[in-house]
Amino acid sequence: MSKLLLPLLFFCASAFGQTFPSKPLRVVVPFPAGGTTDIVARLVASRMTETLGQPVVVENRGGAGGTIGADAVAKSAPDGYTMLMHNVTFPMASVAAAVGNRATYSIDSDFAGISIAVYVPLVITAHPSVPGRDLREVASMLQKDRTLRYTYGSTGPGSFMHVMGELLSRDAKIEMTHVPFKGAAPLKQELIAGRLHIGGDQLSSSLADIKAGRLRALATNASKRITDLPEVPTVRELGFASMEADGWNGLFAPAKTPREIIERLQKETVAAVRHPEVAKRLLEIGAEPVGSTPAEQDAILKRQVEQFRPIIKEMRIEN
Repeated sequence: MSKLLLPLLFFCASAFGQTFPSKPLRVVVPFPAGGTTDIVARLVASRMTETLGQPVVVENRGGAGGTIGADAVAKSAPDGYTMLMHNVTFPMASVAAAVGNRATYSIDSDFAGISIAVYVPLVITAHPSVPGRDLREVASMLQKDRTLRYTYGSTGPGSFMHVMGELLSRDAKIEMTHVPFKGAAPLKQELIAGRLHIGGDQLSSSLADIKAGRLRALATNASKRITDLPEVPTVRELGFASMEADGWNGLFAPAKTPREIIERLQKETVAAVRHPEVAKRLLEIGAEPVGSTPAEQDAILKRQVEQFRPIIKEMRIEN
């Protein structure tokens, strides 16, 4: 590369970063409206609209455990105008799609992390009519009475709760029927109505219902007990260490998005989640505002892909 070309490229990149954004931006949420991911995306998008001076629109593209929306972002132009807001289901469902030979993108190379917006504990819940105070008691009941036919819901094949349900069935040596939904909101509706026995998602989606007695928390997948629900044991405490997982919501851009654009979007995410009004709302629903670096978002995704890839392959969990 010539010495004259290098300064020109640097100038063009800098000019691009200074003029960004010059048109509306889009945040794809790969689930229906109403769940934690959707709520966090809308809070962040609302603040970004004010600080960026351009509309930031949330687009819900649910289905297939979140992989349909992820695919749309992976195939978008790497210019910073299309982002993905996803959660812990992202590494699981993406690996499951690859195991089933249906992956349309690479979880390892098609995305660039922008920022972990929030940490949200994961919780496994049940309809109040289900006997058992915690996950161990429910598993013991199903072990003793093989005539019981329990169902568990998830946000789609390969999603967080699908993997957790299969792990519980394997480790406790019980049988349950998987019922997939397109998102956390319809799953919760069926669980509250008593048409499902067990479900689970990020705490934000169910905290109010747990406190109101419409759902019972059986366990948290976090490494320590939840401050909002200190009486709820962790899966590790109950003997199901393989089900432990960190819950998060974060933003991604297509791979090859210019670094200066990633850094600009990261700064805007930090400003959004740490804004007093937004932070207050997030804390009210059980989400901890974070605003991490891009490297930290990339790292948690990589770590969870490595954590769950061998499990998903072993159990042949396919999306």
